[in-house]
Order: sequence, then C-alpha cells, then structure tokens
Amino acid sequence: MSNPSKAPRPEGAAPHLEVIPLGGMGEIGKNITAYRYEDEIMVVDAGLAFPESHQMGIDLIIPRIDYLQQNAGLIKGWILTHGHEDHIGGLPYILPRLPRVPVYGAGLTLGLVREKLSEFGIKDGEVDLREVDLSDKVKIGTHFQVEFFRMTHSIPDNAGYLLTTPAGVVMHTGDFKLDEEPSDGKTSDLARIEQAGKDGVTLLLSDSTNAERQGRTVSEAEVARNLETLIAGLKGRVFLTTFASNVHRVQNVINIAHRQRRRVVMEGRSMIKYAQVAQTLGYMELPEPFLASDEVGGLQDQQVLYVCTGSQGQPMSVLSRLAFGNHAKIALRRGDSVILSSNPIPGNEEAVNLVINRLYEIGVDVYYPPNYRVHASGHGSQEELATILNLARPKYFLPWHGEPRHQINHARLAQTLPRPPKRTLIARNGDVVRVSQDDFKVTGTVPAGAVYVDGLGVGDIGDDVLLDRVNMSQEGILIMTAVLHPTPHVEIVSRGFVRANRELDAQIRKVALDAIEQGLREKKRLEDVRDDMYGAVRRFVRKVTGRNPVLIPLIVD
Repeated sequence: MSNPSKAPRPEGAAPHLEVIPLGGMGEIGKNITAYRYEDEIMVVDAGLAFPESHQMGIDLIIPRIDYLQQNAGLIKGWILTHGHEDHIGGLPYILPRLPRVPVYGAGLTLGLVREKLSEFGIKDGEVDLREVDLSDKVKIGTHFQVEFFRMTHSIPDNAGYLLTTPAGVVMHTGDFKLDEEPSDGKTSDLARIEQAGKDGVTLLLSDSTNAERQGRTVSEAEVARNLETLIAGLKGRVFLTTFASNVHRVQNVINIAHRQRRRVVMEGRSMIKYAQVAQTLGYMELPEPFLASDEVGGLQDQQVLYVCTGSQGQPMSVLSRLAFGNHAKIALRRGDSVILSSNPIPGNEEAVNLVINRLYEIGVDVYYPPNYRVHASGHGSQEELATILNLARPKYFLPWHGEPRHQINHARLAQTLPRPPKRTLIARNGDVVRVSQDDFKVTGTVPAGAVYVDGLGVGDIGDDVLLDRVNMSQEGILIMTAVLHPTPHVEIVSRGFVRANRELDAQIRKVALDAIEQGLREKKRLEDVRDDMYGAVRRFVRKVTGRNPVLIPLIVD
C-alpha cells in the first residue's frame, strides 16, 4: 500500500490535487470522497448502504475512514450534496470520530442531518453546520474554494459543485437528472455548467447510475400525471409507498389526494420524519393537515389515501406489516389498492416480490412498475449524461456513483462525443487519483471498504462472522461438549442440521468419544484433543450426510 505525499509540494513541481474516493466509487451507496492538496483535506458527503441478502443480521454499512482518522489534523471542512441516506446516513457514526470542522450544506440537507444527529444524542454545539444557498461560494482551508450549483434530483436542495484549487477546477455533478418539469420548478443550473466549461474544467466527476439507459429519464411531472390518472379511477382505500426521502413525490401525492378529495394518512417513522422536517423548513405544503390512522373512522374508503413506508420490502415497514397482517391498527381487505411508486434497489427484489405476492393473496389490487409508470429514477440517462459532458468539456473524466458496468458505459459514452475527455479513469474506492494540468493517474491506494453496523456494534462484525452466519443458515450448527470427569462422555446439541435422529446422534457421540479417549491415552494437550474430536466428527458428518454444519467443539475438564 502506498500513501499520498505528506510533504508540501517541492519547489518548481507542478501543483497536483489528490482525489480519494472512500465510498461510492464502483458501487451505489455509502458515498464519501476526500480531496487533498498538500497539507489540507476537504471531504464530501458521508453516506451509508443497506445490506444485501447474504449479509445476515447487518443493519447498515458505512464507509471505512482509516485514512481520514490517520490524517484528522489536515481536514479543513466538509460539504454535503443532498439529504439522501447514501450521502448523509453515515454522518452520526463518522463525525464524532473526527475533529469538529465546518460542514456546509443547503437548508433541507442540514435539516435532515440535524434530525439524524439528534437521534444519536449529538447536540448542535458538537458539530459546526453551516447553511448555504445553491449559488454560494465558500472557502475551505487555504487551497479549496467551493461554488455550489443546483441540480435536479428526487429531493429538493440537491447540489453539484465547482471546486477550484491551485491544480485546476473540479466539477462534481452530485446525483442528478435533468428534469425539465421538476416539482418545485427549479431546474438544473446548466448555464453555470456551460460557463465553467468555457472557463476550463480540469476534471469532471459525474453520476453514472443510469449510464446503461438510453434516452432521458422520465420527468417527475409525468409520474405525477400518471399517479393522478390511476388514483382518480380507484374506488376504495389507496395505500401508496415510495422512498420517504423523495420529498417531491410525496408532495405531488399530497396535492393529488387533495384534488381527488382524499385525506392523507402518513404511516411509518421515516416517512413522518422526512415530512415533518420538510414542512418545518418550508419544502412541503399541506392543503389539509395529515390524519392519524385512528381518525379516519368517519370517512368513506374513497376519501382516504395512506402514504407509507415499505417500498423496499423491509420486514418491519408499514407495507410489510400490512401485507402479513401484523399492523396494530390497519388491516388490508378486498377493494383496497396498493401503489408501489418505486423500483427495488438491487438486492431487494426478493423482499419486494414477497410483499407483492402476499398482497395479491389478500385480494387487494396492486400497481407497480414496469406495468404502471408510477415511478421515475432520480438519475439521468445517456442523453442527460452526454449533455453534462458536452457543456463541461472536461480535460479529464472520472465516472462516479455506479458499479463498474455503469462507470465503463459512462466512459464509453464520453468517447462518442464531439469533444471527448483527454483521458478517463475507472477508479475504485481507496484509489489515490492524482490530478494536475499535465497528469491524471492513480498513484497509490489508502484503506477503504465497509464497516458493518449490527445493533449497537460498529465495526465489530467482519466478513468472517458473516461467513459463519451464512454457513449456519445453510448447513446448521452442531455443538459437541466433551466432559472428561468422572468418566469421559460427549453431549451434542444441533440446530438447523437434521431432524431429531437418535441413531445419528449416537454415531456422532461415538466418533467424538473415540477421538477423545485416544487423545487422552496418548496424553495430548487438551487443545489437541479438542481439535482431534473436531476433525473426526467433521469427516464423519461429511461422509454420512454430505453436509458441513458449523461445528463447535468444547471440552470440560
């Protein structure tokens, strides 16, 4: 492993900037990027990711920040692009482990950050949050000047930025799509991007999420029209789920409900939290107050619309509890309609399909993509990505926010344009990307990767523990306890291995006891006797059953 230079730039050497992605490069989620110029570091975002199906028991995944901790004294400031979990969700875990520095973000972004930090008992005085407008310029340290600019996405106050350094200008789009009909009427600031391109952009980092999709991403306004047409034709109760952070979508649904003479009931902790913060800060308007679920008794079914959590099939979400009859106050019935205004995040397809199938079994009507156009991505497709590249005209290009297939397709797209970048790199988390006017290359790596959050534990679960969990789920567990006195004997307990089988249990005990007695006759150390028992039983079980349960051998002297 090589580290970025720690010494100031030698006299006469060309100034260079180091771009160090610690998360969000080669993946979708847990976004965090460090910029380093000489003895100063600026950090962008600090997100989280959600576990995949094989990561059993894990609640959240946050980025590894060893590099920032090792260079904590060099960090001069932090900027946040927007309020989605994959960009701010890691802050409560990360900020307390680093020095207090200014953290810049727009109004809604910081409102959501404050709410999140308060849940962890982190008080306002412990962090330095500074609100900016999406045209402001801020100075961070001596070497970094940041200019924010607006980009449309699925949440208000979404920002890209221009980072001016002695080594050149970096443009970072942040998450974006070029929605020409955004819900709040505030379109992306393409004029600023074009002007920056004319002035000279050394490096562009651009959102690669939809680099495989041709054309343009559907506008949020079209989704709203499709939802209204659908809801207008429904007679019973309507239950709609979407991402709680999709404030534009939720606002549109509230407006649609009002026009269709339905009262809105908010269900789900995260849905209520986002709505409260958005209302408080003026990003959400209510034609009528929300109702609680126990306040709808006097209304007819066609007068109610529930907005609830559960778009990703989460077991404890409102929609999942409704689907499986576990909700304390509400029960689905025939005549109800459920709208899934979202697509499953990769890895969540099975959970979402399970909920959909259960809804069908209950007898409710279910509407979801792609059969119904009730969702649109918040990320731009190829035409929009090409527009940014053409306007910015970067010298160098770093496709970001996507898996390798997205990054590579984005790079290929860039090469088809009239003015392709001089050079494009496909980077990974931990790469140290050196940028100067004459150079653009990976010069080393720093520690990067995933830290697992499991209950109250942060980082105490590793891949070895996850592998054990997977093995236990697939093969079961067999615990062997050898008691040596007064007479050696072996007890076994198994879970998830085989049905109760006295004959097999007796055979396993005999194999284990034979190994124990032989080891004692040979006067081996107890640790070696235990290992002999483990090996003998493993070989026997594999031969007789063809299975490999997790074996735990214990010896009581």
